[in-house]
Amino acid sequence: MKKWYAVIGNPIEHSLSPLMHNTWMTVEERDAAYLPLHVLPENLEQAFTGMKVLGISGFNITIPHKETILPLLDELDPLAKKMGAVNTVVRLENGQYKGYNTDGLGFVKSLEDAVGTQHKNKRLLIIGAGGASRGICFALVQEGYTNIAIANRTVSKAQAICNELDTNAEALSLDEAATQLGEFDIIVQTTSAGLNHSEFALPLSLENLSKTAIVADIVYNPLMTPFLAQSKEKGATVVTGLGMFIHQGALAYSYWTDVYPKAAVVEDVLLANLGGNK
Repeated sequence: MKKWYAVIGNPIEHSLSPLMHNTWMTVEERDAAYLPLHVLPENLEQAFTGMKVLGISGFNITIPHKETILPLLDELDPLAKKMGAVNTVVRLENGQYKGYNTDGLGFVKSLEDAVGTQHKNKRLLIIGAGGASRGICFALVQEGYTNIAIANRTVSKAQAICNELDTNAEALSLDEAATQLGEFDIIVQTTSAGLNHSEFALPLSLENLSKTAIVADIVYNPLMTPFLAQSKEKGATVVTGLGMFIHQGALAYSYWTDVYPKAAVVEDVLLANLGGNK
């Protein structure tokens, strides 16, 4: 029987996940398909029941269902449980459904893909204290990054994440982070600043940014956000959000198929869709 996978969310028409996963499946000649499913919050449980009845082998989850799916699942991966959010679900051999979160690990893989693995002892600043920041922080610590500071408009939210991490992390205000910016080797922008429809382009001033810094943004549309563009102008090495998107998807794909697909296979396809260059 042909296997099928999906991404569920509200809205869903903007998602590039179907393009990415179907490209991998086509290249690998898998008898499988990946569909976008528009699921309203009030219909989540009913939709999940229907998906199970129809034998779905696995699916991705985007806004606003990453937290509300938790009580509907049979099992959670430890990292997903710690993060309190799931973006990937796998049907196990016993027919039960297990939740994972590949967002944070996808970011770490994209960072190391771009700049190598030799920066784990460097000073690292995370800008933002939302769900994306939380997931990235947990994944960074899990992968051996220990010198972390988190900056947020509401410092108490940054401190709350620091308190949960298995390392000594520091909470800063955005003004404090901007003042100290030159002391950080890696800066990771996790807020919605720079999205095509966001109200603000920069979360903090880049005046004190070091030209030797590595600057990453998790936003991939636009590919070159204002934050990355200004960082590049100052001489910093920049890492776009496309790599995180590809690697979080590749991790999900590997959980479903036991094969980690090649990022390069989908990179050009996604770049063409986004109208940008690497």
